[in-house]
Amino acid sequence: MTQKRIAILGAGPSGLAQLRAFEAARAAGVKDLPEIVCYEKQNDIGGMWNYTWRTGLDRNGEPVHGSMYRYLWSNGPKECLEFADYSFDEHFGRPIPSYPPREVLKDYIMGRIDKRAIFNYIRFECPARWVTFDDETKKFTVTVMNHKKGEQEVEEFDYVVVATGHFSTPNMPYYEGLEQFPGRVLHAHDFRDALEFADQDVLLVGGSFSAEDIGTQCHKYGAKSVTISYRSEPLGFEWPEGIEERPLLTRLDGNTAYFKDGSSKQFDAVIMCTGYQFHFPFLPDELRLQTNNCLYPDNLYKGVFFQSNPQLIYLGMQDQYFTFNMFDAQAWYVRDVILGRIQLPSAPERAADIKAWRDRQDALSSPNECIDFQAQYIRDLMQPTDYPDFPIEKQAELLKQWLLDKKENIMTFRDKSYRSTITGTMAARLPKPWLEIKDDSLEGFMSLKFVEVEETADV
Repeated sequence: MTQKRIAILGAGPSGLAQLRAFEAARAAGVKDLPEIVCYEKQNDIGGMWNYTWRTGLDRNGEPVHGSMYRYLWSNGPKECLEFADYSFDEHFGRPIPSYPPREVLKDYIMGRIDKRAIFNYIRFECPARWVTFDDETKKFTVTVMNHKKGEQEVEEFDYVVVATGHFSTPNMPYYEGLEQFPGRVLHAHDFRDALEFADQDVLLVGGSFSAEDIGTQCHKYGAKSVTISYRSEPLGFEWPEGIEERPLLTRLDGNTAYFKDGSSKQFDAVIMCTGYQFHFPFLPDELRLQTNNCLYPDNLYKGVFFQSNPQLIYLGMQDQYFTFNMFDAQAWYVRDVILGRIQLPSAPERAADIKAWRDRQDALSSPNECIDFQAQYIRDLMQPTDYPDFPIEKQAELLKQWLLDKKENIMTFRDKSYRSTITGTMAARLPKPWLEIKDDSLEGFMSLKFVEVEETADV
């Protein structure tokens, strides 16, 4: 029997989850595993967690993937992204606070990767150029640009796993007068350093997570004022002096912005926090996922198998309350389908299952319901596999508490501590408020004298 071949596009958290799923099977003694080739556009693993000073294009002329910026701290509790099989206790050897900076989280993510095993699969600086499927041979032809060799490579595969993410191609709207605005105009994707906006009046267009996070970062590092312009409804937090919300931006005249409520204000910079596009330029229309940012994309069975061609797999394409464990659950399920442990149902049965989940999604009416929905989705994926069981429902309750803590005080929620759902360890506390800690490096964070929290405390 010919060995199956799998192409994984991307070595970020989703692609790495797929590689680890097969490595876990290998470690368990499974024979006749497929041959895997992972193509990664960057020169290292980690995907979005890699920070780069570059914006626009990378050194190879490829669009810069990462949206990470200096001074970025987790905006959700680390306890809600703790791996089922690799705890924060195991990695750091002592309790750390619930909201660490990016570099600390990346160190944890990379800590469970066996690089000697994983790197054997990965070809770096190899962005995908084109993918086609032959209905007769039932194989994909994948074309990539190998920048290290300076030439294109073409190979055939039985399965293609798209793990390129969907938070890297900016959605950049136009507003009248933007071309004459005399200050800086950029998308959140290209935001790199809040210090650039010290002593400036900054306008953020958009009313979601990136607006609230970049807004609080700019405030923390000395912006004169931050104005968040929302389309439908305000974020609704009790902002400190210097941050305000206004209805949708309608136009710009010079450096003056005009808003839907008739108000106006002068600004030095405009940052578009307007989301991202699902962008797969390497796929023809018949293979390309077309969706918006939602909890259950249409045409994906179990949220991963492309309905019209289940040999094509999309990982991590959901809007995300949960991240790493959801990617793992998806990857384990996909692995078991490829290994023949799980049989995919017929196309009509898959369509009915997709519709059932989509109908449930359409009936959701609150953030808490959305959190429970995604937890139930992950549980559904885990049940038929050997992925380590973990209390996803407890993590869901922590996410609900996180929402309450943000509503209580958007500027201090990162000072809270939570208990690990994996080990039961209570997180430490920062020695001073997050707003006062300016060093976000791994060394700087780990050198802080964390405060132990009484074991009787819940949060």
